[in-house]
Amino acid sequence: MNIEARVTGFIEENCYFVTNPATRETVVIDPGDDAAQLLVRLRELGGTVIGYLLTHGHVDHVTALAALTAAHPAPVYLHARDADWCFTERNSLPGIYPAPTKPDVPLVFVKEDDTFQLAGATWRVLETPGHTPGGVCWHLPAANALFTGDTLFRGSVGRTDLPGGNSRVLTQSLRKLAALPEDLAIYPGHGEPSTIGREKRDNYFMQFR
Repeated sequence: MNIEARVTGFIEENCYFVTNPATRETVVIDPGDDAAQLLVRLRELGGTVIGYLLTHGHVDHVTALAALTAAHPAPVYLHARDADWCFTERNSLPGIYPAPTKPDVPLVFVKEDDTFQLAGATWRVLETPGHTPGGVCWHLPAANALFTGDTLFRGSVGRTDLPGGNSRVLTQSLRKLAALPEDLAIYPGHGEPSTIGREKRDNYFMQFR
């Protein structure tokens, strides 16, 4: 599986294209903003988008979703607890991001340990609330990859002072991630990739006693 990051928007969010090189099927993760550049890249890839996976509902991770699904219709996978507010005025950032438009495609609500066959690979859902009530990570064993959204960054974690955030719940989610194999690569919603092992060693928020 080919994993490509595209940095989008004012907050420099990572959108990921995960493509099966044999079939050219593509999964899009967190299409945050800059729909025009994302659409150009999808045309260059020349494949078929078969799903949009959301790690959480914040506006900087979903603003381009409506435009992409209009051009490349496919289901959107997200947790129901974030779907409740994701496409409402509650999810605007005045002066930077208006409230995102709800896409005109099916919404598939996911939960812990759900698995989906997408682009010829198995994807597993890990519920990791704390940054938002419906935060999830997407595990792709075929690429030894975990897409962590704003739950876990290289050297840091997602903030919990926004509506729906909860620091104690986030700590529980981080403990869950710390139990995963140390060589598992993480692809966060902002910043550079890392591994579970590196974060357990260097990330203050992953130091548990």
